[in-house]
Amino acid sequence: MTDKRIVLITAGSEEEAQKIARALVERRLAACVNIIPQVVSIYRWQGKVEDDREWLLLVKTTAAAFKQVRRAIAELHSYDLPECMCLTIEDGSANYLQWIAESVTAD
Repeated sequence: MTDKRIVLITAGSEEEAQKIARALVERRLAACVNIIPQVVSIYRWQGKVEDDREWLLLVKTTAAAFKQVRRAIAELHSYDLPECMCLTIEDGSANYLQWIAESVTAD
């Protein structure tokens, strides 16, 4: 297991997805953010089943930076309850994992 993480975030528009992605990389909280356009999300919200198109962000970061990523999402996101789930990267290319480590700085 590594200390590297993938964080999943959804956004309601391309503009919001880009704003969040750029802020995370500029703040050195993420090495890279991939934006996958227009995923279909079906979910229960306030007692109703909803069906929306969203943009999925895949954030490459570290365990040490995750709390700051979570705070940044709360600050930047328009949703009342934004998705912010952290997944452990078990293994990967040593050079790529090193690049993440060098690109992300946590306070």
